[in-house]
Amino acid sequence: MHFIVLGAGAIGCYVGGRLAAHGQAVTLVGRAHALQPIAAQGLRVTDLDGFDRTVPPGAMRLAASLAEAAPGADCTMLLCVKSGATESAARELAAVCAPGTPVLSLQNGVDNVARIAAQAPALRVLAGMVPYNVVLRGAHVHRATAGPLQLQRDAATERVAPLFEAAGLATLLPPDIRAVQWGKLLLNLNNPVNALSDLPLRQELLDRDCRRVFAALQSEALAVMARAGLRPAKVTAVAPALLPHVLRLPNGLFTRLARRMLQIDATARSSMWDDLEAGRVTEIDALCGAVVRLAAQHGMAAPLNARMCGLLAGPRLRLSGAQLRHTLGV
Repeated sequence: MHFIVLGAGAIGCYVGGRLAAHGQAVTLVGRAHALQPIAAQGLRVTDLDGFDRTVPPGAMRLAASLAEAAPGADCTMLLCVKSGATESAARELAAVCAPGTPVLSLQNGVDNVARIAAQAPALRVLAGMVPYNVVLRGAHVHRATAGPLQLQRDAATERVAPLFEAAGLATLLPPDIRAVQWGKLLLNLNNPVNALSDLPLRQELLDRDCRRVFAALQSEALAVMARAGLRPAKVTAVAPALLPHVLRLPNGLFTRLARRMLQIDATARSSMWDDLEAGRVTEIDALCGAVVRLAAQHGMAAPLNARMCGLLAGPRLRLSGAQLRHTLGV
């Protein structure tokens, strides 16, 4: 099987790098500035569990466009672009891929599959959920947190999952991927908190004021989901309904009860922090924006998530946890 990774960012390079390290045929499609260090040095792939392998130059194909990657009959597309680039990537997929080609969306958010299918209706578009934080610096990609990939159950993913597992990418095929996506979105509501705090993830999660903001965003999202009849899946050791309560605990209790949540590389930050630092458009609309849209569909408001959308849309802000709490009134 030939895996083509469209979007050679942190997630794409980690998943593609693990597959290539295990001998799978992989092509990374990305911008020249992202691919040049890999072409020169190979791709070093590491994780917090001690995995450390360098995929040498030439062991993966590198392409500037999907057309250059030349997808064939036995290819599986791994879509790893940021949510804001979904439509443009989908149009590229529709123009180049044969009907029925599997496209696995390994993206944040809950509506990417529908957006891809609207632009590329002939393709086999399937949802996925990536649970971990990944950091990419030049030609080195590092998984900084843990958890299994989860993919929509389908004949295509039943074929792919054993290949992922063999490459060290723990993979589940849950019965309800939609519930899994909403469960992950609850966790992703920390991304804007982390980005605005300007702190590494572990340090931010040890700041009770930051956690209270995170908990308030989750509580509002859970109320909206309840009105919509959505039951988010449990994607951490803590059930979704209990997450805000755990986050609000004093530090002494929180560090004992959330030990797994704090198993994070000390330097890891959210991808939204990376985007802000680089001056790129963030995924806030795919996260807090999704909560706001779902609320509107069911006659509700989601003012806290709406406020976070506003804070990320303007000039770059750096706010302490206390300042964030004051700004949101929580």
